[in-house]
Amino acid sequence: SATNRLIGAKDHAAVQINVADVDENGVITGSTKAYAICGMVRARAEGDDSLNRLASQDGYLKNVWNYQR
Repeated sequence: SATNRLIGAKDHAAVQINVADVDENGVITGSTKAYAICGMVRARAEGDDSLNRLASQDGYLKNVWNYQR
């Protein structure tokens, strides 16, 4: 998750995005990575930045996006 907090059942603005792994031909391998973003992060308009940060930490955005704190 973007905040390392539990997302409550009443947080109806929260989303979970699953990113599929693909091989060199672009075919889905069957494994996925899940990213959870709570409503608070989305309300602050920081959802895209959080998703980019998490994806780059997992190696999905190599040479595409650079996270600087």
